[in-house]
Amino acid sequence: MHRRTLLAGAAVLAAPRLARAQAWPARPVRLIVAWPPGGGADILARQMQQPLSAALGQPVVIDNRGGASGAIGTAELIRAPNDGYSFGIVTSTLVSMALLQRQSYDPVRDVTPIMLHSRVANILVVHPSLPVHSVEDLGRLAKQRPGGLSFGSPGIGSAVHISGEMFKLATGTNMVHVPYRGGGPALADLVGGSLQLMFGNASSTLPFVRDGSLRAIAVTSARRAPYLPEIPTIAESGIPGFERDEWYGCIGPRDMAPAAVARLNAAMGAILSSPAERARLLDLGAEVAVGTPAEFGQLIVRDMEEIGRVVRDAQVTLE
Repeated sequence: MHRRTLLAGAAVLAAPRLARAQAWPARPVRLIVAWPPGGGADILARQMQQPLSAALGQPVVIDNRGGASGAIGTAELIRAPNDGYSFGIVTSTLVSMALLQRQSYDPVRDVTPIMLHSRVANILVVHPSLPVHSVEDLGRLAKQRPGGLSFGSPGIGSAVHISGEMFKLATGTNMVHVPYRGGGPALADLVGGSLQLMFGNASSTLPFVRDGSLRAIAVTSARRAPYLPEIPTIAESGIPGFERDEWYGCIGPRDMAPAAVARLNAAMGAILSSPAERARLLDLGAEVAVGTPAEFGQLIVRDMEEIGRVVRDAQVTLE
């Protein structure tokens, strides 16, 4: 009896400690944004910060670690403990930068996919002075002026740049890529007439399309964008199978605690599935794209293959 009493007492004393050890989260959670404040990933993270804190019952603290096209913040996340208290939001540049430059991490092997957050189409826009109104017009003009048209991008390896290289490969044209340090300067030069065209990120390009500063002739997504329903896709404009957009997603370190992954996926899925959040993102040019961790992982693997093919065929380098 004495021994059974002692065991029972020990079990009672251990139960609260066991519950505390199993409960997640029991303290604030760090959300690493692999881009500087004010960028697309940062805006999406801050939109999600308050509702996610409420859903988890703990503060979600944003930690901006920008630089090297997302590589610095991603490396910081990879080094973090995998207990679930650090996760991050990244873009599809996670894949392209790993293909263009040796990184300290592998985007397939060294991350835990949590959830695809959203997709942002690229809009093929031209300066109004350029005499083109369709993909066919642009292809014809580019062939008439080999090396005479230039397209800008936020930097080498960005989704905007990769879209341009895909277009060149698909049309057999020679256009000059002009990389900038960010999408803002590139758009400013395009509006000013120093560039002729751009496969601009919808979130930053839409305002210029809406005020008439730029002419939209196609979108790079698989289907028409709901915020520009009158603009055709490149695929339906004579280049079947053309599809490339920018995605935003949440990842954790390798072998991240399964309970944390499941809880984050469920919480973010509920937040992003609300009509109000969908409408808010759509106004920014982003479409909600929730799903399972496995589905997001499959997307990363697929992009490694598809973007890798473009990088090789177009001989894209960081120089």
